[in-house]
Amino acid sequence: MEKKFFWGNSVSSMQTEGGWNEGGKSLSVYDIVEPGENRSDWHFANDNYHHYKEDFALMKDLGMNMYRFQISWSRVVRDGDGEFNEEGIAYYDRFIDDLIAMGIEPMICLYHFDMPLKLAREYNGFVSRCVQDAFVRYGEKMIDLFAHKVKYWITFNEQNLYSQPLAFRIAGYTHGEKTTDELYQIIANVMLSHARICNYLHEHSDAKIGGMLAYSEIYPASCRPEDILAARKWDEFINYNLLDAFAKGRFSHEVMHYVKTHGIETGLTEEDLKILAEHKEDYLCFSYYASSTISAENIPADAPVNYWLEYGGRTNPYIPSTDWNWQIDPLGFRDVLNKLYQRYQLPVFPIENGIGVNEEWDGVNEIQDDYRIDYHRRHIQAMYDAIEKDGVEVLGYLGWGLIDILSSQGDMRKRYGVVYVNRTNHDLRDMKRVPKKSYHWLKKVIASDGKDLG
Repeated sequence: MEKKFFWGNSVSSMQTEGGWNEGGKSLSVYDIVEPGENRSDWHFANDNYHHYKEDFALMKDLGMNMYRFQISWSRVVRDGDGEFNEEGIAYYDRFIDDLIAMGIEPMICLYHFDMPLKLAREYNGFVSRCVQDAFVRYGEKMIDLFAHKVKYWITFNEQNLYSQPLAFRIAGYTHGEKTTDELYQIIANVMLSHARICNYLHEHSDAKIGGMLAYSEIYPASCRPEDILAARKWDEFINYNLLDAFAKGRFSHEVMHYVKTHGIETGLTEEDLKILAEHKEDYLCFSYYASSTISAENIPADAPVNYWLEYGGRTNPYIPSTDWNWQIDPLGFRDVLNKLYQRYQLPVFPIENGIGVNEEWDGVNEIQDDYRIDYHRRHIQAMYDAIEKDGVEVLGYLGWGLIDILSSQGDMRKRYGVVYVNRTNHDLRDMKRVPKKSYHWLKKVIASDGKDLG
């Protein structure tokens, strides 16, 4: 029997749901963020809390057969470690059932940066093992409730971001010196949370689960050996360290040698390493948007590798950039697919891909987003080259926010969708959903199972 190829859409809860103070939801770190000139608050988003069926209908019309969404930890657990909120759980139960009734396979993500506010303030987020335990408790409960009908799971969105300085913004960290020890404690607690959830899911269900990275191809800025070394070490510390943990049950030998020789306190115990060694992945997921380059020239000699891109990141002069200086590189997408599959021999699943563009609708005419069509066409073709020419096993292709949502910075100007949502950062307007030119193109692509990219 031929395997189903998944075509779909990916989102997070805070970028879509709204309903921030309804249904017994407690506060997350996002709920207290003040709006700015180019940033909305997170209170309304796309109001999917009340109107998600409209977006489900658009996905069904497009022919999509998978939707990766996030459960809001704060919506289902009071303050992250308190009582389970039955009203919030009932919301996701209906949500999943309505999705399945549309013929769309659900994929659950358990955490997408929105730490419950109480856990951030009391424990400093994933620096603390208490937060690891609270997250595992939450994740196990969601598995108990939903794994009989949701067969695809991920724990953390873009888990390698917790190996970079960005970790101090997305892991619920609210106070401290942002030390290297703390960074590596976040890496350890997040990875152990993932491994424990994997073990529980496999023990209690037939559902599948995989780790996820934000995989940006990083090239050496020149053929100088120092630049080539910098690019290789970045890949090892940011990507292969976690991929080895996912697929082999142990962290990279090079990274662990660095930890030991630099006296870094990770908090890892022998029992932790045993849990990690026992866990299994069913697939490897990743997001891919762009590539960049790295130069060793300005990297301080004593800077941990995890910080090198902050000093050495460079623009690649050979490829174009978006409005936000994200560099468009379909060949890098093919290369990442190969890096994951050829090295680890697990099915790979690109579950985010897309182009963010500053767009406005005139209220009458269809948005002619040929640039988005070109972006997705070239990336889908690169994916098929990896499948057909390189032998990569790919489970599907999920675009990011294909119905416009707030960007990760809360900026509605940066739009990824093939459907326009009629709101701005500070004016909710009528929230009307308006298909763009790319909508009709994508519908044709999915109907042909990717064969018609014209």
